[in-house]
Amino acid sequence: MSTVTPIITDLQLLTSLSLLLVSGAVSALFDLGLLRSLLWGAFRAFLQLTLIGYALGFLFSQERLLVVAAVVTVMTGIATQAATSRVPSVQRFPHLLAFGSLWASTFLVGTIVLALVIRADPWYTPRVAIPIFGMILGNAMTGISLSLERLFSSVREGSETVEALLALGATPWEAVQGRVRSAIGAGMTPTINNLMVVGLVSLPGMMTGQILGGADPLQAVRYQIVVMYMISAAVAAGCLLLTGLGYRRLFTADGALRPDLRESLRNR
Repeated sequence: MSTVTPIITDLQLLTSLSLLLVSGAVSALFDLGLLRSLLWGAFRAFLQLTLIGYALGFLFSQERLLVVAAVVTVMTGIATQAATSRVPSVQRFPHLLAFGSLWASTFLVGTIVLALVIRADPWYTPRVAIPIFGMILGNAMTGISLSLERLFSSVREGSETVEALLALGATPWEAVQGRVRSAIGAGMTPTINNLMVVGLVSLPGMMTGQILGGADPLQAVRYQIVVMYMISAAVAAGCLLLTGLGYRRLFTADGALRPDLRESLRNR
């Protein structure tokens, strides 16, 4: 088996731009108004990935835990902003709490995988650690975004029920515990669905990349299994931390439902 990864030249990379014609044609054909966003997104992706390629080349030479921790912290901050901005209705949700949930779940699961499963030497080797933490963050970000959206929308739509429970003497937790469970489930569902179909419907990026790089397919599969398990654990932990600690943000200091959540349903 050849272990030489095919090199993509500048000309071949330029040729790949033709693939955008498909998306552009669909946008133009149905007058979706997405052509400008598509071109801007393509340019940003090219610029961001090129810059991160140079940055990773430098970071991989810095085998220090502090460097890895700093990089992951910055990535977590960006992921937190992306997760909360995706759901305009929850922008009042404390960024620090969302950041802490993402950071804690990412480091907990990532450290277990690196130190006990992959066993890189040292375990925080940047070439291994940064991609692992990045994969965890990308998926956990989506999970907590879905959880936040479900939690707030569920409470808004059922604000009268929540207030009735509070009036009958229920604590804030008792009034929303079912909605918290639903929010955690919503965040975990896409990951569970991926576990069900991985290898049958799609060949995930990490496994495909290793195979293209010449790795033994069975070894690539083992890495992918570890990745899928770690993602499911990180998403579950992140959603649990976020909703379990954050549900109190739905209420005022005296335990009443927040005015903006209480009035939103009545103003429709």
